[in-house]
Amino acid sequence: MIYRFGRHRFDVEAWELRAGGVIVPAEPQVLALLRLLIERRDRLVSKDEIVEQVWKGRIVSDAAIASRIKSARQAIGDDGEAQAVIRTVPKLGFRFVAEVAVEGPAAAAIAPAADAAPAPVEAPRRPSIAVLPFLTLGSGGPAALVAEALPHDLIAALSRLRWLFVIARGSSFRFRGSGVTAPEVGAALGVRYCLTGTVGFDAERMRITVELADAQTNEVLWADAFADRPGAVHEIRERIVTAVVGALELQIPLAEARRARLRSPEHLDAWSSYHLGLQQLFRFDREGTARAAQLFEQAVAKEPGFARAYAGLSFAHWESAFLGFADRLTAAANAERCAEQAVAEDPLDPFCNLVRGRVFWLNAELDASLPWLERAIQLNPNYAQAKYSRGWAETLLGQGLEGRASVDQALALSPLDPLAYGMLAVRAFSHLIRDEVPEAALWGERAARTPGAHALIEMIAAAAHALNGDQARAAFWLSSARRRSPGLDRRAFLQAFPFRDPSGRIFSALDRLGL
Repeated sequence: MIYRFGRHRFDVEAWELRAGGVIVPAEPQVLALLRLLIERRDRLVSKDEIVEQVWKGRIVSDAAIASRIKSARQAIGDDGEAQAVIRTVPKLGFRFVAEVAVEGPAAAAIAPAADAAPAPVEAPRRPSIAVLPFLTLGSGGPAALVAEALPHDLIAALSRLRWLFVIARGSSFRFRGSGVTAPEVGAALGVRYCLTGTVGFDAERMRITVELADAQTNEVLWADAFADRPGAVHEIRERIVTAVVGALELQIPLAEARRARLRSPEHLDAWSSYHLGLQQLFRFDREGTARAAQLFEQAVAKEPGFARAYAGLSFAHWESAFLGFADRLTAAANAERCAEQAVAEDPLDPFCNLVRGRVFWLNAELDASLPWLERAIQLNPNYAQAKYSRGWAETLLGQGLEGRASVDQALALSPLDPLAYGMLAVRAFSHLIRDEVPEAALWGERAARTPGAHALIEMIAAAAHALNGDQARAAFWLSSARRRSPGLDRRAFLQAFPFRDPSGRIFSALDRLGL
């Protein structure tokens, strides 16, 4: 086995290190240390592990380890200041960070020490996160209990997100009270994001802060603070878990898309293409939908078993049928085909189940969509878009109160969701079918004014205002919708929203709009 890095060549069988073809003198123990770090370069190597493997478990001082690390750095042209090849993670261990080319047969694995941190999946391509123990402010007591329990709750909840790689508690909790930075955690555990928090109690209030940071740049991507009475520990834990999962569903894909835009198109991997596709998809316009489909197809080509890419492609075809960007029958068939493929690749992914259920809307099979949407929610109880989609189906089935409850849950889970305008539109419909016309006009106006709203949302606002007797607002939104989608008529509206039993209110609104 030969390892090449920089100008160095380390031949393990010959036990020989060369630099530019010249043999570098090094003690056997230094070479053993170097081999250990290289072969476990996908993760942090703790001091305990070094002692176990290099010194065979004998008791040695920190000074002895530091001396061997210094000698190894000198042998490969590194130093403690630059740390370009061997990086020190204070109080925890060391990691080999230089690019390595391997020649020869696979090296035999070195058995890990019993107390060594479990290694994460090597270079996970999907987004990855470590949830660290929360810090307590002041003395222990209840704060210490919450600081221990809350990260555990968050790890359990985040692990249900099939698109997110979550480091196990046994590894991330090794950083308890260490005060390391997010980049140091990222280097040690190979993650892109780091979630931290603080817990404080006084006689009147319990205060908890949560912060998401980029593990490469140390940039804070999102933060929030929560407060409640000291006795409401269980309530605030549930509220924080819900809020954090909802926020990360939005913030991490946005960060991934920003990261992907820095790469040239030919260097995008499957996950980068997927996240860029999601961003284009939520534009809900012809150009964005077409570009999203291209990116999802690119992701599938790079990784044929990528369930979420198939789900995204189904969403893009569904969008084309829903908004009339392509032949409806063809787009609907493609949406169904890709949704079936997505579920076949990963039946436990909530997004895959969501798109599988939603394709039934294109054939007005609303009842058939509900089991799939319910399954998506069971797989991830904090999945805002699944609850929103269930609200759509319930409302179109005439279940106004149930639809309103579902969409209110979705809005609470994800108030800044890219499909928030749709959630508000469901709210408008839920009032409309119950003859609550002023409320329908209010929510319809809010929906149409929300960023991202498309022509069909504006048509809902126009219909609600027409019924409410505000002809000026109705004419305004009808004109805007017609300008954006000239072919939008009564048939297209009812095809997009296949009410089980359209009420007289719906027909009356369309009549007043001249549709």
